[in-house]
Amino acid sequence: MPARDADSGLTGERLLARFLALDAFLTEHQGQWRPRPFTHLQLPWEAQHPALAQWLRRRSLAEAESSHNLPTELQAPAPFPQWAQLAAQLSAVDQLPAGALHAPSARLNVDVPGRKWQQIEAFGSALQFAERPTHWLDWCAGKGHLGRRLLQPGQHLTCLEYDPALIAAGQALSDHHQMPARHHPQDVMAEDAVQQLRGEHTPVALHACGDLHVRLLQLASAAGCKHLAVAPCCYNRISSEQYQALSAPARASALRLSREDLGLPLSETVTAGLRVRLQRDTSMARRLGFDQLQRQLRGCDEYLPTPSLPSEWLHRSFADYCQHLAALKGLSTGEQDWAALEQHGWQRLAQVRNLELVRGLFRRPLEMWLVLDRALFLQENGYQAQVGRFCETALTPRNLMVLAERD
Repeated sequence: MPARDADSGLTGERLLARFLALDAFLTEHQGQWRPRPFTHLQLPWEAQHPALAQWLRRRSLAEAESSHNLPTELQAPAPFPQWAQLAAQLSAVDQLPAGALHAPSARLNVDVPGRKWQQIEAFGSALQFAERPTHWLDWCAGKGHLGRRLLQPGQHLTCLEYDPALIAAGQALSDHHQMPARHHPQDVMAEDAVQQLRGEHTPVALHACGDLHVRLLQLASAAGCKHLAVAPCCYNRISSEQYQALSAPARASALRLSREDLGLPLSETVTAGLRVRLQRDTSMARRLGFDQLQRQLRGCDEYLPTPSLPSEWLHRSFADYCQHLAALKGLSTGEQDWAALEQHGWQRLAQVRNLELVRGLFRRPLEMWLVLDRALFLQENGYQAQVGRFCETALTPRNLMVLAERD
């Protein structure tokens, strides 16, 4: 990998130093980010920081929404500002230098949503390797839009995908553009996936989920691929209940992350429209109203997991909604003040959203911890690894990228 400026992402010894600092921060503050306000009426940290808890609980749902994407900027009582300052420092990482991407073929972006195409452009622009790739390997390729955008004269492309319809559509597009691309059916989690990677391949994965991108890192490093690039996504999409650390420092950590913990970085939303947000809020307020009811009916002050109901249930009465959930759980509701319960749900939603701003401080630090675990794993396997942002958060919150290249 070419020499980078000091401000072009985390590399070398800085990867480990940042990881260890993040590890200490996340371990110390587990009591703030592990408990979910949605399932706890009172959070363990509230007793230690009553002024902060009361201040957050008094805020409105609209105020919570306005702070959701930038919790570190919220002017809340202590110790919130101290936590926020540390979280921001430990999460800070520079944008990767962008090179000039070759001009695309005519109509290459047809059938690609605008935001996705912008992400592909940003991802491709950040691929600054010391040695020019000769054979791209688009991992979990879908229709292969990313691979086709990267392909230049003299290069080859292999797209691995599980869905037969996407494979056929992708091959048709590549043939239409007269590109040397092979769209291959492959379950990347299957044992025979190892046969698809060779040393001359440059694997790329833009937002491959959980186990899928981890599998790529493991197979590519074992195959001796000279360089690779991954923008991870959906860290909680794993087959095991607990996170399986990749690098030696992560395996040595005292942190034991559950699948639920791994969902924290994904709780940030930047693209939802008004209709989607209203539907989401209504669903959550109803579930919280039912939560109050089930605690009363069971005489048990514990959260009761319930299945997600289809969106059409949001157009039915709140009483019907609760009675249906109660029946699924073997509970009889009897006569209730449904209006009061529904109002309680909305009031609690405002409190939950504001209390979640504390957890929000730890979204990016936890994501950085996970991404650095991947980078350190590659470093242990003979790569020069680099972590940085390939685009702004407004384009996608999952904007962290791992670039790796062997000497």
